[in-house]
Amino acid sequence: MDSALNGCKTFEDFIAALELAGVEIKRGKQLSFRLPGGKKFSRQDTLGDDYSYEAILERISGKRVVAPKIILAAPVVSAIGVNKPSLLIDIQQKIQEGKGAGYEHWARIFNLKESAKTLLFLKEVGIDSYDELVKKSASVSVEYNRRLTKIKEIEQTLGEITNLQKHIGTYGKTRDIYRQYKAIKNPKQRDEFYENNRADITLHEAAKKYFDGQGYGKDKKKLPTINSLKQEWAMLAAEKKKLYIGFKDLKEQRNSLTVAKGNADRILGVTPDAQNLNGSRDNRRSNSYDR
Repeated sequence: MDSALNGCKTFEDFIAALELAGVEIKRGKQLSFRLPGGKKFSRQDTLGDDYSYEAILERISGKRVVAPKIILAAPVVSAIGVNKPSLLIDIQQKIQEGKGAGYEHWARIFNLKESAKTLLFLKEVGIDSYDELVKKSASVSVEYNRRLTKIKEIEQTLGEITNLQKHIGTYGKTRDIYRQYKAIKNPKQRDEFYENNRADITLHEAAKKYFDGQGYGKDKKKLPTINSLKQEWAMLAAEKKKLYIGFKDLKEQRNSLTVAKGNADRILGVTPDAQNLNGSRDNRRSNSYDR
């Protein structure tokens, strides 16, 4: 609580800072708090005079000054029983250590409530190491980009099919008029026929020009039928629909992981160069924290 109060301007800022540090909060007549890894909640009115609601407000306003008691979090043990660095503990320790200009600079850049959401998100998805966060963020981004690229490719092809269908339909409807026009030998009669059928002749010539541009025509690839194009369109539309299943959730997950990684990088002081180094995570941390 002492660490969380640092830099807070409102009681809500204080609550957000606690959540950012991994403290679970239960609201009722009295707020109750449970530390990361703790078994029980502790009510606010049992924590001492300096930690009541009124005392917290006085400490935020500067009317009450209390010497902070900082207790750094202990290392955690993974589910398989092997000690390993914990990303959540790293973040909590950084916040507890942040009493100087570095913390104040970070607090100005990041909104406490949003950062608290980031920490809670990491807990919810079970990400407990920086390496795991990097890999998960990268894999989700790759899958999102793969789907997005495929969806765009399908949409482009669907547009091309629709355009081709339109030109094939126009070509068929205007073919007889165009044949009559081409069969007229007398220039005066031909001009008169053209003026009377300008729209159909223009559309027919535009369709022919489109086919030529697409590689269709005499001695070229055969023009597909409307039915074959409808079948292709239906297959692609079904594939697109399948790609969209879970796509919104994937996008939200990608965005959340990107934000979480960005916040973790800034909080832990991880630089782009440090992320690219080979070796253990501890080496990366030492290379980035010491700068």
